[in-house]
Amino acid sequence: MEDEDPEMPSSPRKKLKLQENILNTSVQPVPIMMAPATDAQLGKEAKVGILEFVSPGLPGFHGVLKKRYTDFLVNEILPSGEVVHLDDLRKPQRPDQSDKVESVASVPAQEITQLNEDPVQLLRATDLVHDVATSQRSVAELVGETEEKKSVDAEKKLEDPAHGWQLTPEDETLLKSFFDGDVVSQMLALYNRVVNSPHRRLKDYGTVKSDVITDRGVRTSIHQAIRNIFRSRLESSTDDKGAMIVSAGVGPNKWGHPANRGRNQHGGNRGGRENPQKARLGWKELGGDYLHFTLYKENKDTMEVISYLARLLKVKPQAFDFAGTKDRRGVTVQRVSVYRMRAEALISVGHTLRNAKIGNYEYRPHGLDLGDLTGNEFIITLRDCQFPSMSSEQDEARIREASSTVDLAVRHLQEQGYLNYYGLQRFGTFATRTDTVGLKMLQGDFKGAIDCILDFSKDALAANDQFGSDRDLISTDDKARAKAIDSFRTTAKAYPALEILPRKFSAESNIIRHLSGPNRDNDYMGALQTIPRALRLIYVHAYQSLVWNFAASERWRLHGDEVQIGDLVLVNEHKDKVEEHKPDEIDADGEVVIQPGINDSATTTEDSFTRARALTEKELQSGQYTIFDVVLPTPGYDILYPANAMAEFYKSFMQSERGGGLDPFNMRRSWRDVSLSGSYRKLLGRPGPDISSEIRSYMADNEQFVKTDADRLGEGQQKRSDLDQSHDHGNDHGNGNGLGNGNENGNAKPNNDDPSLTKPGANSSTHITKELSSAPSPGPSPSTEPKPATPTETEPESKPTPKKLAVILKLQLGSSQYATMALRELMKHGGVKTYKPDFGGGR
Repeated sequence: MEDEDPEMPSSPRKKLKLQENILNTSVQPVPIMMAPATDAQLGKEAKVGILEFVSPGLPGFHGVLKKRYTDFLVNEILPSGEVVHLDDLRKPQRPDQSDKVESVASVPAQEITQLNEDPVQLLRATDLVHDVATSQRSVAELVGETEEKKSVDAEKKLEDPAHGWQLTPEDETLLKSFFDGDVVSQMLALYNRVVNSPHRRLKDYGTVKSDVITDRGVRTSIHQAIRNIFRSRLESSTDDKGAMIVSAGVGPNKWGHPANRGRNQHGGNRGGRENPQKARLGWKELGGDYLHFTLYKENKDTMEVISYLARLLKVKPQAFDFAGTKDRRGVTVQRVSVYRMRAEALISVGHTLRNAKIGNYEYRPHGLDLGDLTGNEFIITLRDCQFPSMSSEQDEARIREASSTVDLAVRHLQEQGYLNYYGLQRFGTFATRTDTVGLKMLQGDFKGAIDCILDFSKDALAANDQFGSDRDLISTDDKARAKAIDSFRTTAKAYPALEILPRKFSAESNIIRHLSGPNRDNDYMGALQTIPRALRLIYVHAYQSLVWNFAASERWRLHGDEVQIGDLVLVNEHKDKVEEHKPDEIDADGEVVIQPGINDSATTTEDSFTRARALTEKELQSGQYTIFDVVLPTPGYDILYPANAMAEFYKSFMQSERGGGLDPFNMRRSWRDVSLSGSYRKLLGRPGPDISSEIRSYMADNEQFVKTDADRLGEGQQKRSDLDQSHDHGNDHGNGNGLGNGNENGNAKPNNDDPSLTKPGANSSTHITKELSSAPSPGPSPSTEPKPATPTETEPESKPTPKKLAVILKLQLGSSQYATMALRELMKHGGVKTYKPDFGGGR
């Protein structure tokens, strides 16, 4: 749709005229309710339209989110419903190994003797042994050094068609229809040499020459037959007299990934040679052209890890695909696919990752696309929780009171849902939000968009020359960014700005590099086009999200959970509710024409896109639709606006100063990237049925409550409290991006003396309890809070410090839903206090 002519008028079914089907209801401009200046969180939410609650009357509580990155665990949920976990670091089992030898050590002595006597079996066993992961011993250790000569003899024997790979009867008949029997046998021997001796040079395999064939059509059929029968391992050509020349077509270094040609990479042996058995398996035999694997990361961006892997593997990051990006500050697990990459290649570089792991490898025919997931499972720890209504000071009583409050909130969240707002993450962390950049792009003010991207705070710039605690409140990256941009603005030169600018600021670096070029200082659109397209789309999608948030608040303010005439529902979700009375179609013979069923593969073009329709009064009265069916559109040229007062709201808001003076019915632009088609989003979100919570008491801020996948694998025992502090100040060490090798320390035992470990809250989940009971508890480390004074002989013992409370919540959300918005509904006004280790708000 993005390729359509921008001047082409929209289809009547896609565009709703304001003068028709609109209720004559006056719409008041939605107020932007500014929160008190002391509550920055509420103020930020109000500025992006996050204003309402589904259950505002319930008691809330306060807590700190992401105090430690292990407090926020995110695991993808596949379309099959399976929750993704990292639990296997081994390479995938080869398809032809499924029912073979389980271990080299288990080979009986008499079988080794038989191998000595049969060199053909010896060679095959040798190939298998090299690929068995549990084996650490070579074949020479099993059968003795004297068998090396027999292996060579076996290789020669395999070249004999009677012993090596055999043609099927059909293929043999086809080849003999073109050549005599001797030529076919020579080709078969050549193929066996290529497959079983991949270390040779191409010219060493020899060639096979046929008699002269004058018919060009026959020669074409021969070329195709040889390529198909011998799996492209043999090539055929015609000499000047018309004879067919058959030779080895593909060298061993070309089998597999393109980057493996002539290099010692991707699991190859010295000199660029691959294991012979691996070379025999093409991508189809392995399972497909795409290697799928699970990526586990701690406190890392998805693209940060992908870019690191791509750099080591010498491929472009675009070779990797995934269903969605994940939060940086957290422990996340997701599936990734890469085109034509051997698992051995990833295993060889995977051990260099720090705070990241890869595993669960599987070859599949197709790669991943954005959105190829059902949602995400979250296990969230909220620390230092405060309950305003709590009266008791005893730990067990406090846990009971807290459990009562959280139980009620969880039950309402599951039954009544929450407003499905786009979270604050959608709008960025800079002083100039991403939606502001997107608005400038939609307005055609490309210079203004550039100025917004290159904006920085004076405090961040001044911090470069300051000393003391004030300087430490701004992260190293923020200070470097401010200094680099100021240098460019002052000198209009790329250097030293690009040398100062941290690598992760790709948009800023691309803009500086472009504008500093000859005769490009005013080419603002060109500078924007140097930004990766995915990032450019984030800007304009953020503006759409802003409009949607304000529309959702207005819709809830006007009608709450009551479904209205003209509300939109998705067509594909409610096909069964539409009454259709069509007479049977009769053909020329008087027979009833049978139409395709709903599950047939023949689908219309409309089925490829998400469509919505407005509810009629009759449908409203039927009671078949609930508030959970209602959707609202993000503005675009290919969507339908509600057939009620909300359509007028979209128009009045977007045409206001706050909305940028845009027309919701004119969202086409000549620049394709900012020509928005629009989409639909459910008004309310609701967690899946697997939701549970638990209250825990604790003393140490660095106590970990839930095991990660790395903990289960035995590789997550590092003292994360120390790593937390290094990441908090942007002091990643290693390969320049925080992904180099890191040391891992031993794991301390859980604090089983804490009664809260064995006495969970009333609504505890068995799953969470199991996770908690065996979670590692890192040793002590410097804390951000003052420690209680130790009693001395001259100082009376003080009253014991009450233990802090933590709420641990497990829930599953859809792929486009924000966990922070579910927590906002759960905890109410100002309840979620997001921990900010990077002090990045000053940019």
